[in-house]
Amino acid sequence: MRNRLIGLASAVSLLAISACSPEAGPVAPTGGTNPLIRDAFTADPAPLVVGNTVYLYTTHDLAEGDVLYAMNDWLVYSSQDLRNWEAHGPVMSESDFSWAEANNSAWAAEAIEKDGKFYLYAPVKHKEPDRGFAIGVGVSDSPTGPFVDARGSALITNSMTTVGRDYDQDIDPTVFIDDDGSPWLMWGHFTCFLVKLKPNMTELDGEIMTIELPDFTEGPWLFKRGDIYYLAYASIDEIEGGNERIAYATAPAVTGPWTYWGLITGETRNSYTIHPGIIEFKDQWYFFYHDALLDIGDLEGADGRRAVAAEYLEFNDDGTIVPVEQTDVGISAPPP
Repeated sequence: MRNRLIGLASAVSLLAISACSPEAGPVAPTGGTNPLIRDAFTADPAPLVVGNTVYLYTTHDLAEGDVLYAMNDWLVYSSQDLRNWEAHGPVMSESDFSWAEANNSAWAAEAIEKDGKFYLYAPVKHKEPDRGFAIGVGVSDSPTGPFVDARGSALITNSMTTVGRDYDQDIDPTVFIDDDGSPWLMWGHFTCFLVKLKPNMTELDGEIMTIELPDFTEGPWLFKRGDIYYLAYASIDEIEGGNERIAYATAPAVTGPWTYWGLITGETRNSYTIHPGIIEFKDQWYFFYHDALLDIGDLEGADGRRAVAAEYLEFNDDGTIVPVEQTDVGISAPPP
């Protein structure tokens, strides 16, 4: 045993010396360190648990130069340990919606499984005359796609949501299936909308509601833990301004009433935006988000070139969330 310890100590010392040596090459990141994906600019993480595998859907930043956002498709990665990710390429592009303008508007989407099929709820710009962002539904027999337009028309259009902003309020959908099998869709930009879906997942089942939340900006994410419903979302302080943070509220039902609890995490690094994705996987909760610290070749991280990251998510005994610290280590180390 003593010899093993000595050998281990020697190996660690050699690694440390090599890392500090001018002749040493770059050290490959440990699986689970942030950012998770390093060969593409990814943002707006939407993890989905299917059995013993997590599928991570992301937007795909293609901005160059001074362009702020340029996204025309959605990517998906899979992992069974959240440390090693397999890329499956684009699962759908904005041009797959025939009614879409297809103008770099493939913004934050989320996928869900129901009755053996997978549904991707995705915002894109709608062609005239119903101008503005709309939400479409893609469907596939596989979580890795390809997804095709399930309706041939948008599920949510700008003309259906006349409260609040014009043009870009119908973005960032989150989809949630309650314990009784009822599917719900939530979305919005400065106004939070909620509607029940029919069991076929492609039609509305009732009127569109609005949810009042402090400093709601965009990026809602619905999930449930025990008897408590949670809603995480990107927020900007109405008084102090600044960049987006992730706030959250809880409720006894998906329709509310929602009680605000504060922030899960503060502003992210090098990016105006931040987007939550929260799952439980193998008895551990995880918080996905994006920052903009990744450089690829000559392209430096920026608001239009972001990178998906992940941290452990912990809860207090009363169900409130322990604030999350954004780190480089991420989930490469054991949970706290």
